[in-house]
Amino acid sequence: MTVPLRIGLLCLCLLPAFAAPAQSFGDRLKAILSGSGAKLTESDAAGGIREALANGIEKAVSRLGRQDGFFADQAVKILVPKKLRKITDTARNFGFDKQVDAFELSMNRAAESAVPKAANILGDAVRAMSMEDAIGLVKGGETAATDYFRRTSESSLRDAFLPIVAKQTAGTGVTQRYKSIAGAVTENPLSAALLGDRQRTIDLDSYVTDKAIDGLFQAIAEQEREIRANPAARTTSLLKKVFGGGK
Repeated sequence: MTVPLRIGLLCLCLLPAFAAPAQSFGDRLKAILSGSGAKLTESDAAGGIREALANGIEKAVSRLGRQDGFFADQAVKILVPKKLRKITDTARNFGFDKQVDAFELSMNRAAESAVPKAANILGDAVRAMSMEDAIGLVKGGETAATDYFRRTSESSLRDAFLPIVAKQTAGTGVTQRYKSIAGAVTENPLSAALLGDRQRTIDLDSYVTDKAIDGLFQAIAEQEREIRANPAARTTSLLKKVFGGGK
């Protein structure tokens, strides 16, 4: 067992926002602090890392997987697709503001409905993480864990999100709202001339699904940065040695 690994588990145990259960890690932590010479295995260290990451995922999913989780957060809010912005901008000019707003809201509601499904998928990714992967994430860049989750879980997330988004968009009428907006605008000769032959169709379900996944990983990255950058005051110097910036 190397010194950096012991330090890694100690620091993760001391993080107030991601503290491990006392029964699991408390006795080991007390032994380290009291200088009793208790030894920690690499398995113990990897377990502590997994615990911290699981809590970070839970916070990100809870934050986004609720009403206004996306819609009220400007950092992840799903906006009208770029291909439709000429249509929606023109629609607003012709007094269809409420319809455009409802269209945008319904996309965000669909994403909020899908995100809770991520908890089990990302939880499985944490449990399946090898010891080497877990230890390596502590030594990686500021979003090493987020990048790992995206690499190993994005496909599964998309498969899980897409049917939920499709059901939600059908239930809230997002597709119908899009069609009504496009129809109202293109029926007007002036608007049609403005848009020209530009493609006016888009797979909204895939668009919302991709944006939901992007927002989720953005929130997970924020949680990961919090783990790395904001330790309890008494362990700041130790965390610098583990996460970088220290000697």
